[in-house]
Amino acid sequence: MRRAFYLSIIVITATATAGFAQTLFPPDSVIRSILVQRIDKQHQSVGIVVGLIDLTGRRIISHGALAKNDPRPLDGNTIFEIGSVTKVFTSLVLADMVRRGEVKLDDPVAKYLPADVRVPERNGRVITLVDLATHSSGLPRIPTNLQPKSMANPYVDYTVEQLYAFLSGYTLPRDIGSEFEYSNLGVGLLGHALACRAGVDYETLVRTHVLDPLGMTSTRVTIPNDWKSRFAAGYDAELRPPASWDLPTLAGAGALRSTVNDLLTFVAANLGFTSSPLSPAMADMLRVSRPAGAPGVTIGLGWVTAAPPAQPKFISHDGGTGGFRSFVGFDPARRIGVVVLSNAATAVGVSDIGAHLLNDKVPLMPPPVKAEHKEIAINVAVLDGYLGTYQLVPGFDVTIARRGDRLTAQATGQGAFDLFPEGPNLFFAKVADIQIRFETDSSGKATVMALTQSGITNRAPRIP
Repeated sequence: MRRAFYLSIIVITATATAGFAQTLFPPDSVIRSILVQRIDKQHQSVGIVVGLIDLTGRRIISHGALAKNDPRPLDGNTIFEIGSVTKVFTSLVLADMVRRGEVKLDDPVAKYLPADVRVPERNGRVITLVDLATHSSGLPRIPTNLQPKSMANPYVDYTVEQLYAFLSGYTLPRDIGSEFEYSNLGVGLLGHALACRAGVDYETLVRTHVLDPLGMTSTRVTIPNDWKSRFAAGYDAELRPPASWDLPTLAGAGALRSTVNDLLTFVAANLGFTSSPLSPAMADMLRVSRPAGAPGVTIGLGWVTAAPPAQPKFISHDGGTGGFRSFVGFDPARRIGVVVLSNAATAVGVSDIGAHLLNDKVPLMPPPVKAEHKEIAINVAVLDGYLGTYQLVPGFDVTIARRGDRLTAQATGQGAFDLFPEGPNLFFAKVADIQIRFETDSSGKATVMALTQSGITNRAPRIP
């Protein structure tokens, strides 16, 4: 099961591949062939747009369509949900507000929340703004009281009151700052706290501090009606259309929509190709460095730096929602940048394409290899004993439901997918290499769900 917003910190494996000779980027034809393979052969997207920038200017390469029923090609002005790339913008707002003297990195986040909200502390230390930006606050990936009415748009009904209730009742499992744990909750809380400090909503906050100063005219949380004709339709892991995601409370974690052209403008400013009042704050983002849970990988304010031995290091962030994948990265030493956006939330997204274009030693991912399974007939009455919600980890559950004579599984923050029986209590998925076995009591009611993915099994007890 993939995490909500699907951020995957890129860990570089030094795998030798053919180099790009004397060019910093391969020719358009080579990049387009990668997209054709990813879309037409591997069926991992409906449409992908790649943007490149270096000292010679910009290039846009795309393949695919705006939607399955809309053959219009995508381009640099096509709008996508960018998911966790939003976190970089939230962190830039933080760095800019620090520069302006409005906040400090080591300010307690509680300072900017209502007085009756009890933010958890541990061993005399409080959660600070920099702890949230670097995913080292000790807060979980998502709040445990996130119980969406519809998994098609899982964050839309999560309220500020629920956020405050969660914080006031949560106990940190480890010391603040002691360990990296990617947290949508943490950066969503950061965006909320900064908006509270400024006295505006998150969209106004990021627009005032970042989007307007950089001239990013096609990046917003809320899409105006006259933009909707260029908003790509998103698709889930089975290339079925999901709902668009909205994050009113945790907007700082993943609410922005943008285009390749706008994000290349953002990268250009980070590379110093354009003058910007945000340049000092952008530099400050990279001066902070904390371990990010893998060798050679660190995190600053939002940006992740991958520095494999004897290879070019690069700075990036990726993300996704229920129907989209995104990657933004750059190499400041060679002054090159890459943006890749896709309108599908499939197992093989676009992060490997972006990393490969920045460092050709990073291999492209093959399509997921699924084990051979044989579907059998099963008594439909047996299925009802498996219905319920199972907790893999705190805040990350899998709900088993029934659609006609078929079981479905739906993880927190993700779309539902079908399960197919290969035994009385054994099921498999076709969308990914997932196998589920139910452990039952004497009445046939499941008490535990054992989920195996890529050879790793996790047991999840049923939640009463």
